[in-house]
Amino acid sequence: MLSQYQDGGKLIAGGTWVTLVLKQRLLFPSALISLRKVPGLHQIEFKPGQGLFIGAMVTHREVEQSPVVKEHFPVLAETFATVANVRIRNQATVAGVLCDADYASDPPATLVALNATVTVVSAQGERTIPVRDLIIGHYTTVLKPDELVTRIFVPEIPAPYYAAYLKYRTRSHEDRPCLGVAAILQMAPDRCCKDLRIVIGAVSHTPQTVEAALALARGQKMTPELVDSIAEQYAREIEPISDLRASSWYRKEMIRVFTRRAIHEALSRDRSAGNRQ
Repeated sequence: MLSQYQDGGKLIAGGTWVTLVLKQRLLFPSALISLRKVPGLHQIEFKPGQGLFIGAMVTHREVEQSPVVKEHFPVLAETFATVANVRIRNQATVAGVLCDADYASDPPATLVALNATVTVVSAQGERTIPVRDLIIGHYTTVLKPDELVTRIFVPEIPAPYYAAYLKYRTRSHEDRPCLGVAAILQMAPDRCCKDLRIVIGAVSHTPQTVEAALALARGQKMTPELVDSIAEQYAREIEPISDLRASSWYRKEMIRVFTRRAIHEALSRDRSAGNRQ
């Protein structure tokens, strides 16, 4: 059906985004193609030595409440739990939030930090796309008109690792983030940083990372001074947008604050012996 309708066909999963843009007259599809009854898109499965597989039609609420996700990737459950409200989370799907490519979303930042990929199929075959390469602009992805995301894959991270997602709202009546920060931390036996990943969401059309800043941490002790340096470089290198939630200047200030907080939150979980993340 996607091949038949091409640009005129629009997939509908949970419908939380499609419904809005239809009402706002921003979308004029020739056909809406429902995925609700398509088999094989609703599973959550963890395979040791590989990672976590999430079907495209799995809802935010299912990720939030999944014992499998909470055991192996609790930061993912935490991230999805911050999205909107429980009614939206019961309807919105994991693939939907990625394919909609709305910059003011929470999950993309954490999925990028976790090096997640999506499996995409069409009548011509199948391909795998890193989530960091999937979204290329506001409401824009690299998906072709006849392609469908079937699952999301999160590769296993050697334990122990520690992670945090912090969301900042500037408007108390709205659930969409002014910014979100996902931090993944791995420590070596000598207590030096083995790996650090930080991804900032909702400040630009795509999730943002600053590799030069992350390189400062690898092989080093995570001192308060080093954390401040990383946060400062993130604020300096990222050029945020201005919108109703915040100006570009204000977002830069909050990038500095919340990057620092997210790293310290991950470090606090490292120090907590009973909290495996």
